[in-house]
Amino acid sequence: MTQKLESLFNLPPAEDTTAEAAKTTIEENREIIKAVDTAIDKIDAALPFVDSLDISDKELDDLSDLAKEKFQDLIDLGMNVEARFSGHILATAGTLLGHAITAKQAKLDKKLRMVDLQLKKARLDQQIAKDNNKSDGDKIIDAEDGRAVVLDRNELLKQILGKSDK
Repeated sequence: MTQKLESLFNLPPAEDTTAEAAKTTIEENREIIKAVDTAIDKIDAALPFVDSLDISDKELDDLSDLAKEKFQDLIDLGMNVEARFSGHILATAGTLLGHAITAKQAKLDKKLRMVDLQLKKARLDQQIAKDNNKSDGDKIIDAEDGRAVVLDRNELLKQILGKSDK
């Protein structure tokens, strides 16, 4: 079937890889990943620490509150002037309300980005811990919350039948 696919897609012939070649490739990739990880750590150390995130939240809240307050003032003014002038005043009030919404939306977007980054970091830390604990020699594979042992069907049947005889 692979020869048909190779001829269909005009691909070069596939090379058969052995288990040893696959292991060496995996080890080479681990070294590359470790090198990239150390480079990322150096970049993180060189970047300045971001602080005062709460101050920007307070500023956005203040801007939003101010825009809502002035919106209400302009609505009251627009209702108390002549009809020919009220259109421009009410349009300005609508613009201020749009600015209040934009300020709140920017605050929420920033919080969502922070949560997303925290989730990505947690996932990466979990994957790194999983890779460090992985043990291929005794065929133990780490799962999310536990460990598993790889067995073939015959060994599983022997274990089940052995427990039922006791």
